[in-house]
Amino acid sequence: MPHLIAPSLLSANFLNLGDDIEMINRSDADWIHLDIMDGVFVPNLSFGFPVIEQIAKKARKPLDVHLMIIDPDRYISRFRDYGAALITVHYETCHHLHRTTEAIKKSGAKAGVALNPHTPVSMLTDIAQDVDLILIMSVNPGFGGQKFIFQSYEKIMKLKELRDQKACGFLIEVDGGVDLLNGHKLIETGADVLVAGNAIFRSPNPAETIHQMKILG
Repeated sequence: MPHLIAPSLLSANFLNLGDDIEMINRSDADWIHLDIMDGVFVPNLSFGFPVIEQIAKKARKPLDVHLMIIDPDRYISRFRDYGAALITVHYETCHHLHRTTEAIKKSGAKAGVALNPHTPVSMLTDIAQDVDLILIMSVNPGFGGQKFIFQSYEKIMKLKELRDQKACGFLIEVDGGVDLLNGHKLIETGADVLVAGNAIFRSPNPAETIHQMKILG
């Protein structure tokens, strides 16, 4: 399967957010990535529901919603109501991860689980067959523009091995410091979905950068 590109709106120009969404709509991007932060699990705040509602009205690509929040179960149905096609929660915030991912799937969205850089892939052995996506954080979550953590390549390889061993169908997504320089190696290592923020929105031609990322590999 060709790899997917999910531009992260966290790095977009919030004064011209509608224009940036339209650019993504017209581009070769596959999904629109939304980082939802609560200022508790991560030291930052991002999109609230009024903004998400407007994004959903404008977006013509599936919304890939990444919940960097505590107690995500409280909000699953609401994010789905606002059009989330994929909802990813953090392993580190879920007391009953299987119950949470089942609730996501019951809502009609695809279910994902994210791992912080310090969390080993082995923590997902017992749930790998029950999710649609696993997100490897290749930076510490909370801020855009951070430097890629090179140990992430090894985690992707271990995750790919786990997928093969379990005969699972989940996609491997990578978020953090992803750009045109490391994108090829990420795909070669086993990544299926590349999330990119600054690499796209700080480039002179974001749509062309998305295209270049799409044809990597």
